[in-house]
Amino acid sequence: MKTDVLILGTGSAGEMLASLLAQSGKSVLIVEEHLIGGECPFYSCMPSKAMLRSAGARFDATQTVKLGATSTPLELDDHEDAFACAVSRREKIVENRDDSANEENLIQLGVEVVRGTGVISQPGSVSVGKEIFEYDQLVISTGSASFVPPIPGLNDLDAWTTDKALTSTELPKTLIVIGGGPAGCELAQVYSRFGTKVTIIEPEKRLLAQEEEAISVELGNMFEAEGIELVIGTAISSVEESTTGGATVVLEDGRKLNADRLLVATGRKPRVEGIGLELLGIEIDGKGAIPTDQHCRVQGLENVWAGGDVGGIAPLTHTANYQARIIAAGILGTPRSANYNSIPRCVYTDPPVASVGRSYADAITAGIDAVTTQIDLRNTARHIVDGGSGGLLILTADRSTKALIGAAAIGPHCDEWITEAVLAIRAQIPLEILIDVVHSFPTYSEGYEEPYRALLSAIQ
Repeated sequence: MKTDVLILGTGSAGEMLASLLAQSGKSVLIVEEHLIGGECPFYSCMPSKAMLRSAGARFDATQTVKLGATSTPLELDDHEDAFACAVSRREKIVENRDDSANEENLIQLGVEVVRGTGVISQPGSVSVGKEIFEYDQLVISTGSASFVPPIPGLNDLDAWTTDKALTSTELPKTLIVIGGGPAGCELAQVYSRFGTKVTIIEPEKRLLAQEEEAISVELGNMFEAEGIELVIGTAISSVEESTTGGATVVLEDGRKLNADRLLVATGRKPRVEGIGLELLGIEIDGKGAIPTDQHCRVQGLENVWAGGDVGGIAPLTHTANYQARIIAAGILGTPRSANYNSIPRCVYTDPPVASVGRSYADAITAGIDAVTTQIDLRNTARHIVDGGSGGLLILTADRSTKALIGAAAIGPHCDEWITEAVLAIRAQIPLEILIDVVHSFPTYSEGYEEPYRALLSAIQ
C-alpha cells in the first residue's frame, strides 16, 4: 500500500513534520535506523546544555563572596564527584537515550513507524531490508554526522567526537579540543569548570571565526581568564598516541601538545551517503548537502523534499523545525517560502554568544551600504547590579532601508534577548520605530537603545 508521505530519517525536522502531516489527515510512514528525535535531544543540544548548566552552577558557587552571598568562599566537593552528579543529571534529561515515548506519540497520531536503514530503491519507493514501501511524497531528513578531518594519525586514536564526549562518564585531567566553533567552545568550558586542564586548537585566527571579530576576541579573553589555553591560527600536522597512553598533537610550527584525551569538534556533515540519492538524480552541492528551493523542495523534483541538517542551510534544531513547517505547508497545498535572513545562532557558553543576520564584514562584502555600532554591556545598569561578566552588543544596519540587518552579542542571557533583533530583522522594522521601543529597567535589553540611536544618526 502506498503512503501519502514517507519520511526518511526522523530528527527534529522529520519528527515534527510527521506530527503536522498526520494531524492534517495525511498517511505518514517514517523510517528511522536509530532514535526518533535525532541528535539534538539525545546526543547534542540537550545533553550539552545540561552539562553547561551544571558547570555554570559550580562556577557560580565560586563567586558567592564577590556577589555578597557569603562572607567566606564556599568549600566545593571533589571535581570527580561533582562531575559524576552532572553526568547523572544529564542522563535523566536525555532519558537514557530511550525514544520510546517519541515513538508512541507518533503512533497515537496514526504515523506508521518502521525501524531500520532506509534506501531509495527507485523513484516512488524506499526499501528497508527486504521490505519495499511506496510513497507519493518523499521527505529526506537524515540529519548530519560528526565531521572528522583527515589529520594524519587521527583515525588511529580513540579520539572523542562531541557525541562520544556527551555520552561518556570520564573526566580527563587534561583535554585538547580540536576546533574553536560552537561545540568546541561549549565543551571546553564544561570540562574546564570541572577541573580539567583544557587547550583549544583552532587553525583560524580566532574562535567562532564566522562571528563578529570583536565578539570572538571577547570570548577568547574570557576563556583565557578562566584558565583555558588557546592555540589560535595554527594548523595541526599530525596526531599520535603519547607515551602515557593519551594523545600528542603535533602542530605545523613544530610544537607538541599532550593530553589524556582528544576531542574532535570540527563540525558536522550532512548524512547523505548510501541512501540512494543517485536513483533520483540528486547531486549534492559543494557543502555535501542536498540542494533545495525556497519551499524546501529538492531542486528538479516535484515530490521530493529535504529538511534539517541534510540541506546544509543554517544547520540548527530551530531551523529544522522551521523547515518542517515549510514542507508541511507545501505538501498540504498551502506553500510558503522559507526566509533565512533572521535565523538566530547561539553558543551557550557562559556568557553566551548570540547573533542573527549579517556581520558588518559580510554586509560590505555583499555590496551593502552598511553602518555598524556597538555598546559595552558593562555600561548597563543590569551589569552593575548583577556583577556579571560584561560583554558586547554589535548592530549593523542598511543605509538604504534604514533597517537592521545584523546583530551579534556576548553577554549574560543574550541568547534570550537577541530575539528582539531577530524580530526587527525579520519584520524589517525601521530604526525610527526601534528607537521608540521602551525596555524594562534594569535589563540587558536596554543595551539596544543607544546603538539604535547611533545607527539612525549615522544614516541620516
